[in-house]
Amino acid sequence: MANKQTPANPSVDLNYRRKKNAEEMKFQVISFALMIFLTFIAFIAIGFEGIEIPFKVPFIILLAVVQVIFQLFYFMHMNHKGHETPKLFIFSGIFIAAVTVLTFSTIIWW
Repeated sequence: MANKQTPANPSVDLNYRRKKNAEEMKFQVISFALMIFLTFIAFIAIGFEGIEIPFKVPFIILLAVVQVIFQLFYFMHMNHKGHETPKLFIFSGIFIAAVTVLTFSTIIWW
């Protein structure tokens, strides 16, 4: 006989899953609202004439990085258990890309 575990009370398991799903949906809605807000801020920063280009470019890149983090952790569910290997590959790729860009920028600008 297989070691099959069933919940003692199915309604408790159902209530737990509903609570977890509602909590996750709340985080997704908040994250979506923050991403829309960050996009709005980026459009304002680009359209505003009082801000100089040397500030605009890093600011837009920072907003983009924040949005990528929101995308990965809340919409692609990278904050859940069992996603350690994809996280390792994604962050390793980001690290290698950043080091490559930094290296080539240093070589070209010096």
